Amino acid sequence: MIYLQLLANGIVLGGLYAAIAAGFSLVWGVLNVINILHGTFIVLGSYIAFFAYVYLGLHPFIAIIPAAMLLFAVGWAVQAGFINRVITAPVLITLTLTFGLDLILNNAMLLAFTADYRKVNLASPLPSLILGPVIVPGDRLAAMALSIGLTYALYRLLSDSNVGRAIVAVRMDREAAALMGVDVGHINAITFGIGAMMAGAAGALLSIIYPISPLNSTLFLGKAFVVCVLGGLGSVPGALVGGLALGIIESFGGFALGPEHAITISFGLLLLLLFVRPSGLLGKRGYE
Repeated sequence: MIYLQLLANGIVLGGLYAAIAAGFSLVWGVLNVINILHGTFIVLGSYIAFFAYVYLGLHPFIAIIPAAMLLFAVGWAVQAGFINRVITAPVLITLTLTFGLDLILNNAMLLAFTADYRKVNLASPLPSLILGPVIVPGDRLAAMALSIGLTYALYRLLSDSNVGRAIVAVRMDREAAALMGVDVGHINAITFGIGAMMAGAAGALLSIIYPISPLNSTLFLGKAFVVCVLGGLGSVPGALVGGLALGIIESFGGFALGPEHAITISFGLLLLLLFVRPSGLLGKRGYE
């Protein structure tokens, strides 16, 4: 019966990983930018939810809205002000730029909030869901549902809206999109803003589960990287499938080897996928 509990834990964790990775995958797939800032954006979203709960009494599930809005503005400004200037440069240039910006933002958060760990302790947590031998905390289950909902909303945005179709057009061929009247620079900034928005929303959801500290940014960035490679570059459904797969693998692997080896399992899986199927589970082979 322990395996049913492990499966449930893995699905809940994987659903949260989907929101962590969806924005990262979108930015990487559309802009060809490996956004090292993504983990810090997630932590910043957690801080917004934490302070909104402590000082304003806003539940983290409601704080998703201000966290997403503020991070969209930050992401849009970073892309429009910095990254767009080197967007056509080799990927190493943009990676180095986002790495430098991440150092600045992460150290600013260390200065402002210190490295002490904080956590949202809900006054009235949701009741646990009990299905036979399986027990799932209600707050984690609700966070997973919201995470999957956000990932699906992003998928519908890309599929059904004019902005989404413009983003897909820029991903497929930015020169042809520009010839068709698409403002590529503006779409680049919106895409980066949406990626940051997803990170902020994911951070708000994670604030009730993970301790909050700027030191966690590399952990979340690593998870996003693994899920992106596992699911497929630039694929929102791939982020969901990859997140669920990673969550389940970590759950069972942590039980077998110990929770301290979760990161080892994640990056071992990353190396295996790069050798066996570098395009990911739902990615397209040969896409750059």
